Amino acid sequence: MAGKHGLGRGLGALFGDIDLENDNKQAANAAQEIELSRIVPNENQPRKHFDEAALLELANSIRVHGVISPIILVAHGDGYMIIAGERRWRAARKAGLVTIPAIVRSYTEKEVKEISLIENLQREDLNPIEVASAIRQLMDDYSYTQEQVADRIGKSRPAVANTLRLLSLSPAVTELVASGDLSEGHARCLITVKDELTQLELAKKAVGGKMTVRDFEKLIKAINNPPASKPKPPAQSLELKDMVERLQRVFSTKVTVFGNDRKGRIYIDYYSADDLDRIHQLMQVLEKYKKPAAESETSEDTNRS
Repeated sequence: MAGKHGLGRGLGALFGDIDLENDNKQAANAAQEIELSRIVPNENQPRKHFDEAALLELANSIRVHGVISPIILVAHGDGYMIIAGERRWRAARKAGLVTIPAIVRSYTEKEVKEISLIENLQREDLNPIEVASAIRQLMDDYSYTQEQVADRIGKSRPAVANTLRLLSLSPAVTELVASGDLSEGHARCLITVKDELTQLELAKKAVGGKMTVRDFEKLIKAINNPPASKPKPPAQSLELKDMVERLQRVFSTKVTVFGNDRKGRIYIDYYSADDLDRIHQLMQVLEKYKKPAAESETSEDTNRS
């Protein structure tokens, strides 16, 4: 329904007395047959890619039923320029028609450009890059805000903002989006990747729907936010490493040293009550060994005094 809302407030106002949605009969009565050879496409047409298979399908339909809806033209030199309906004009030429029903209107150059942009933006067959380029052109040419563009084309402001962000992608990636090889959802995930070569490498992983958008987003988040690398432990001398091995043999358990020859910590692990008892017994032996030495030092100090 958003398209209808935008059509009513955008093109409805610009086309004046022509109701593009409800006045098809009136439009058909106002139409005249114009030679196809006198008509040129609008250089400001936002659609740059026309699906050849779809054009052939429309051409076959035109051969049987004719052009049901008139195209909209404006006088241009000795002929006419298309304001709305270039796809029908192209298909009519493929169908071998000589003339096409058209309504000729009078618009200023500014109105021609705006009508053409808005008319195409309200169609479903523009690729995301064409849509983004047309929105950007509306904003640049008419000083529209994102809110104003959204109102004119019947979309939400966040949708307009997200579409515009596609233009920040590298040319190689935007070409993949324009050709339909890379979806708009996948392309939006790449916006946070600033390096163009990395963008393209990642895009190739998702071309043709090889990855879901959710999985692709997770991949890019992991690349943009790699886990913090642990600081390297200080270098330990061979003597310190040898001491650790000796401690492990003495205590019969894991001994870990954090630090180097100048400063650090020694951790002695125990995994059971038996381990703890054994370590405790070893400590008692060390205490007995150290006590006589301490008493001897005290005795010597007494004798000196």
